[in-house]
Amino acid sequence: MAKAKTIYSCTECGGQTAKWQGQCPHCMAWNTLVESVAEVAVAKGTNRFNALAASGGVQLLCEVAAEEVPRTPTGIAEFDRVLGGGLVQGAVVLIGGDPGIGKSTLLLQVLAHLSSTLNTLYVSGEESAQQIALRAKRLGLDARGLRLLPEIQLERIQATIAAKGQHDKPDVVVIDSIQTVYSEQLTSAPGSVAQVRECAAQLTRIAKSLNITIILVGHVTKEGALAGPRVLEHIVDTVLYFEGDTHSSFRLIRAFKNRFGAVNELGVFAMTERGLREVSNPSAMFLSQHGQQVAGSCVMVTQEGTRPLLVEIQALLDDAHSPNVKRLSLGLEQNRLAMLLAVLHRHAGIACFDQDVFINAVGGVKITEPGADLAVILAMVSSLRNKPLPEKLVVFGEVGLAGEVRPVQRGQERLKEAAKLGFTSAIIPKANAPRQPIAGMEIIAVERVEQAVERFR
Repeated sequence: MAKAKTIYSCTECGGQTAKWQGQCPHCMAWNTLVESVAEVAVAKGTNRFNALAASGGVQLLCEVAAEEVPRTPTGIAEFDRVLGGGLVQGAVVLIGGDPGIGKSTLLLQVLAHLSSTLNTLYVSGEESAQQIALRAKRLGLDARGLRLLPEIQLERIQATIAAKGQHDKPDVVVIDSIQTVYSEQLTSAPGSVAQVRECAAQLTRIAKSLNITIILVGHVTKEGALAGPRVLEHIVDTVLYFEGDTHSSFRLIRAFKNRFGAVNELGVFAMTERGLREVSNPSAMFLSQHGQQVAGSCVMVTQEGTRPLLVEIQALLDDAHSPNVKRLSLGLEQNRLAMLLAVLHRHAGIACFDQDVFINAVGGVKITEPGADLAVILAMVSSLRNKPLPEKLVVFGEVGLAGEVRPVQRGQERLKEAAKLGFTSAIIPKANAPRQPIAGMEIIAVERVEQAVERFR
């Protein structure tokens, strides 16, 4: 088969040239030319993947049938939650994470469950068939119907997926990983920007045309971002990140993009000898078990997608022994901590300019929403005064620069989750106060940050 013509495109201006150069001749930018396959003119009425073109043409939006997309459960409820209810036919899912975090283990468990009812294919570019078989045996999986393909050449993978026999065509395909796959049409090495982009685009086309689900495993950089071009995340339908500390047994899967479900949805797992196991009560892993109340600890209710989670915020304030005070935040945004310290000084009259401040979200969870502001402030005040907060107290609320306590989304669901876990009091924004009392819970609604601080003088 003759190789397709390759060109070099500028990532800055989009200009094209036949040969690689250090500097783009169009915009004069340096090191921006990447190799790509030149588009070939296609005869009218022909298309390599006719399924996508079958619905071509201008249509009125009101004439398009809006039907609910059917879901295929994976057999792991936490994974289904992150996906938005299950796998969708024709969807392309990208899952990334640190090495050894459990990506291959999770997907092997998923395919082993689906292989009893669907045609599945596991394409491995990093492990041999023997290694995968040993892992399945170690995990105790019944994967007799799961087919393996140790291959990294894109054209051979496409030929296997697009098998002529209807019985041979897979319904779900896992590519482990996209950085190891290469196309013969490009001369660059596997894992390069051009190879990753072209292979992902070709696999996406075949998924849409044949109406099969493809799950791509992606490597991450040392900064935690997915390796390869940013366009990789735009091509796929769903982007999932596997998070967690390799020294801890807990793993988190978070959805950052999902065309078929909610983003920021969170799935919680525990790594065991038998693979990844779902955590039925994830709030328990984010709460420390203290024998007695300690200063600097405050429990908040955060919202991860559709799930409310109780997380313990710990603060430690200590006298600074150097002119440069320390500000360290784990699991919370560093710049937001500096803002909260300024608000605490200006509106509550509590100065911390001579204190080293350390903030930690227990369990390794990362809180990105501003609903943790009030809990962070009360934890810092508790540590500074060495006075524990009341037992069974939960706090949430956003704090503005003017000292006001702003409401957060889904306040009722947060309160109900806290009440279900036995908490008896809550400090919340006044706008989130429930109209109907919640059984067994005292609600303390505040409008300003100094009102919350004054309650614990």
